[in-house]
Amino acid sequence: MRQFLLYLPRAWKRLILVANDFVLVELCLLLAFYLRLDWPPRELIINYLPVFLLSPLCVLGMFWRLELYSSITRHAGPEIIGVFARGLTIAVLMLLVISLVFPTQPQMPRSVWGMFWALSILALLTSRLVASRWFHGSSLSSMIMDFAGWRPGQKQRGRAVAIYGAGEAGRQLMGALVQGRQFRPVAFVDDDPALQGQRVVGLKVYAPWDLRDLIDTMGICELMLAIPSASRRRRQEIIHFLEPLDIHVVSVPAMEELAQGLVTVEDIREVDVADILGRDSVFSDPQLLAASISGRAVLVTGAGGSIGSELCRRIIRHRPSRLVLLDHSEYNLYAILSELEQIAVRTKVNVQLLPVLGSVTDGALCKAVCHSHQIHCIYHAAAYKHVPLVEHNGYQGFVNNVWGTLVLARAAMEEGVSSFVLISTDKAVRSTNIMGVTKRLAELVLQALSHERVVDFTGLPAPVGNGEVVQGTRFTMVRFGNVLDSSGSVIPRFRAQIRAGGPVTVTHRDVTRYFMTIPEAAELVLQAHALSSGGEVFLLDMGEPVKIDDLARRLIHLSGLSVRDSNNPDGDIEIRYTGIRPGEKLFEELLLDDTAEATSHPKVWRANEQVIPWRELKTLLVAVHGALAAGDHVTVEQLLARPEVAYQPMQAIPPGGLPPSAFANGLKGR
Repeated sequence: MRQFLLYLPRAWKRLILVANDFVLVELCLLLAFYLRLDWPPRELIINYLPVFLLSPLCVLGMFWRLELYSSITRHAGPEIIGVFARGLTIAVLMLLVISLVFPTQPQMPRSVWGMFWALSILALLTSRLVASRWFHGSSLSSMIMDFAGWRPGQKQRGRAVAIYGAGEAGRQLMGALVQGRQFRPVAFVDDDPALQGQRVVGLKVYAPWDLRDLIDTMGICELMLAIPSASRRRRQEIIHFLEPLDIHVVSVPAMEELAQGLVTVEDIREVDVADILGRDSVFSDPQLLAASISGRAVLVTGAGGSIGSELCRRIIRHRPSRLVLLDHSEYNLYAILSELEQIAVRTKVNVQLLPVLGSVTDGALCKAVCHSHQIHCIYHAAAYKHVPLVEHNGYQGFVNNVWGTLVLARAAMEEGVSSFVLISTDKAVRSTNIMGVTKRLAELVLQALSHERVVDFTGLPAPVGNGEVVQGTRFTMVRFGNVLDSSGSVIPRFRAQIRAGGPVTVTHRDVTRYFMTIPEAAELVLQAHALSSGGEVFLLDMGEPVKIDDLARRLIHLSGLSVRDSNNPDGDIEIRYTGIRPGEKLFEELLLDDTAEATSHPKVWRANEQVIPWRELKTLLVAVHGALAAGDHVTVEQLLARPEVAYQPMQAIPPGGLPPSAFANGLKGR
């Protein structure tokens, strides 16, 4: 029955509500007359028939005017009391005036209207609230016990939670929570002194510094942040204040989404790590981005990866004529294609989506894709990025990251692709690992090609090939730090380890990293493309680096747990230091030197770094390729030690500290 009513057309649902209210209004009026006059019901209706005809019309008309029949009954809460009271008060006053101007015979007692008003409010409110509880699965017996406040042998339903933020968002959140059984709101917390001590929707508002006592006295097990309009900086301040409380902190979606029914309370999520870091999003110029994408054919390599998929989601918003997705993973390609098809339908974007299964090292494939789909712009996100894996598979990392970039760049030049954007990394700067140095070589390849009119590929091995190509493509490189919640990021690993009860593994107490969100990274790439004139390396002002150890501790505290260490041997989660792995740094950098220039975007900078001429670079690449193929790492070190590359290999660092040569190798103090 519930499902039948839920899926009825909206017009039928309104008709049922109107019929219900009509019957209740008539019954309440009849009961008010009966209590006052004690006449038989049939006699009352006959003598006061005009009143019985006019009263429901006035009441239902006023309810319609107040849009009570546009609200969703299953989400009805205490807030409807005021609406019903206002509507009934106005309707009864109108009826009273009409009865005075047009008196009935026999004369109607005025006290009937007061009783009718009280009975109607009670009956109509009860019908709405009972219907709301019934739609959420409550039985009649459980509703009676809940309304009576009595549940024998059981504790109150749901986990006790406090809501941080007693504004409109907090009130709407509470309304959503009380409809379910998972959570039981017991208190509001707010920074506003004017609200503290007051009651909002029946709950008392407390100051933030009262939280520790509330957790003990009320048994609060979770704190929900309902402050969607607060800046990232403000959210960071609140989260840092909450950390020592060891209470599970969760965040809620934007209240506009809740109100529109796009998400449910079940979508309440863990605190966004971006809020912990306090980074505000990078703004973009939609007109500038649209000019470089709208109506163009765009190719994204590595389209199913963390960065590639986010690029695709943002590119499709700017309405390209064609979006080609290239990835070597069948599942990743299928997943992003399915998601983009849904986005296109939902946003009514007319774009041709073309999946291509293959590798960027396949020269014939790259050339065919650029030619047959008339590609205008390439976003090259395909790369091997996992530092320890590439460290143990250096040759494959070089072939994929360096030759792959060169193969794709050659295809772009041969087929007249207008622009080419390389996704790079801060690990390319003074790299201590093979992955980072391959990304630096990929940057140098594109920088060298940008300075050539005719590029001679003679002498390069397969898969690049020989011959000369006229260069007319605009090459751009974008360099940024670690991406939060991307594949391989420490954040998902930390969360999984916390859920498993620990330990949380950190390589070293002092290891630090720059962080940005996936949307920020994608936005930077698109913005840099729009700002590029060719051959530049762009980077983002990423703020201050973050200690991974601090990040792990924050995640533990915000999960409602404590760190187990020598100061707290009874804590919940241990942090175990495993030592820096081969090729990993303690400190990452974004620049080889201090000559970065500002651009028109306040958070996008242009690096000015040394470039190796193409003829010289080509010889270097062939030599490095041969040395890696032969496993001659000494030669690789010697070849790539030159200042334009600045490769500084480093072995593993034990958890106990740095070896004596660490500072000499440039791991610290930059």
